[in-house]
Amino acid sequence: MALGQREALRNQDGRVDVSEPASISSGIAKRYATAIFELAQETKSLKALEADVAALEGALSDSADLRGLIASPVYTRDQVSGAITALAAKMKLSQTVAGALGLMAQKRRLFTLPQVLAALRAQIAEAKGEVSAEVVSARPLTKAQETKLAKTLKARVGKDINLKTTVDESLIGGLVIKVGSQMIDSSIRAQLAALKNSMKEVG
Repeated sequence: MALGQREALRNQDGRVDVSEPASISSGIAKRYATAIFELAQETKSLKALEADVAALEGALSDSADLRGLIASPVYTRDQVSGAITALAAKMKLSQTVAGALGLMAQKRRLFTLPQVLAALRAQIAEAKGEVSAEVVSARPLTKAQETKLAKTLKARVGKDINLKTTVDESLIGGLVIKVGSQMIDSSIRAQLAALKNSMKEVG
């Protein structure tokens, strides 16, 4: 079954815009991710899908223009579709992912792309017997730190860990880690915020 057919079956109304609540956006992203993942499984191209997800995450992180393209309502449907199709060709993305991006552009749902990629990363990790962990740190982690962190998390959850690391310079030390749906926050900023809130309650 083609991606468009899968997505249509999961969402009968077909009406979405960027003003919708985050919970609805999350639902849309999950439907697209599931459809893409199932197609990749059927065509035995999970490895290519994993590479595409990493490439797109990197592109979103590095390019403000790309982030603007998927989020701005200013561009026409055809402009977004043409730009994303050209990008997919330039990045040599798999047919499954390129087709999905084109469909999302036509339906004006590219604004959910970061959530789609996160959901795909989690599904790929699960298929490999891993758990996907998102790690935010004040400074880039060294390879040794990543290895140590992965081992620590594996001991905690009992599965191999697939780390996705990002940097947030506004963090005051520590790490913010999300393993599946579980948030582990050891940053000083979070601790200060919690302390401030508790002081408000006392006052």
